[in-house]
Amino acid sequence: MIDPYIAFLLGLGVIVLLVAWLPFALKALPFSLSMACVGLGAGLFGLGWLAFDPNPRTYDTIVEKLCEAVVIISLMGAGLKIDRKIGLRSWATTWRLLGIAMPITILAVTLLAFYALGLPWAMALLLGAALAPTDPVLASEVQVGKPRSGREDEVRLGLTSEAGLNDGLAFPFVHLALVFSVAAAASGAWPDLPMLGEWVLSDVVWRVGAGVGIGWLVGRGLGWLTFGRSGAELSGTRDGLVAIGATFVAYAVAEICQGYGFLAVFVAALVLRNAERNHEYHEALHDFSEQIERLLMMLVLVLFGGAIATGLFANVTGADVLAALAIIFLIRPLAGWVSLLGSGHPAKARGVIAFFGIRGIGSFYYIAYGVNHGQFGSSERLWAITGLVVLISVVVHGMSATPAMRWIDRARGQSA
Repeated sequence: MIDPYIAFLLGLGVIVLLVAWLPFALKALPFSLSMACVGLGAGLFGLGWLAFDPNPRTYDTIVEKLCEAVVIISLMGAGLKIDRKIGLRSWATTWRLLGIAMPITILAVTLLAFYALGLPWAMALLLGAALAPTDPVLASEVQVGKPRSGREDEVRLGLTSEAGLNDGLAFPFVHLALVFSVAAAASGAWPDLPMLGEWVLSDVVWRVGAGVGIGWLVGRGLGWLTFGRSGAELSGTRDGLVAIGATFVAYAVAEICQGYGFLAVFVAALVLRNAERNHEYHEALHDFSEQIERLLMMLVLVLFGGAIATGLFANVTGADVLAALAIIFLIRPLAGWVSLLGSGHPAKARGVIAFFGIRGIGSFYYIAYGVNHGQFGSSERLWAITGLVVLISVVVHGMSATPAMRWIDRARGQSA
């Protein structure tokens, strides 16, 4: 009998080696690292080689914290690799996706969940909020390249910046779902005006403002410490570990001040990058955060594959499957397309941006957060529907990302 600790070390070693090798081995194929991770997890748990039951319903708190760590590290990496300075015009695609596509998606998924799936309003709204954000973790194939790499066309920039910001901007709607759940548990009715007013002031105005403001302040401070002229600046260390420290500081300070930590981390990364835009140290920061992100991502997706193999979809209905397909193939593409009308982008670019609304680990986080902080009752169906949407997204977007990006690159080259 193998000692469980030795078995854990063996499994962890294999995962680390795969994290390093698979992106290189799969880069020319219509097959993504995330697909490999889910398949590996399904195989390991399905064959009974691991006795642990990775059901997220049993470990809501662990799932929340683990996914939270993956997302915030991914947000730091995403912010550091964006070359283009933030602005109203330079990020026009981003503002359209955030201001139009995301609210449409939340509304459409909420209505679908209530009327077609029969979920209560609170649960339907939580599902809509959780499935609205695009994922910064699983979308590396359609994002911009490393800092100063030059791989920053409008499609890649739009998808990267959208994923960086909408993970934080979905939080007010998650909190609105919590308000609905409390009201339903107390009186069976919708929230009253005082409850909604408190939500607007606290969960929208203050938390968003605090997240952005603290992210800017932390980014400025870190920029001075990293690229100052004191002779003891952090950039002199050439140590990528600074990126992880910056992530945790920005997130923790924002959370202490009741702001949205996801927003703070991404804004801090943008401000830090802007402190000395062309410094080569940004590459070390980005590369280290990306390596940690891939390791944690692989762990989450292996467990997700194990949850699928051990019954996550046992009670999924035909209506759930149709709803998941509608979210991936109808709701997000239409919302994205509508948001980009009049943008001036070519139809191919609009189509790719609209289609690649990748769902992933951020959705798991929001479902776990909602279940842990609200009063939604049984979460079995929420997890099953969310997992189904993420699985479809992993497979469909994972297979199509590389060919789609090559298609866009060829079209851009021909136009030039």
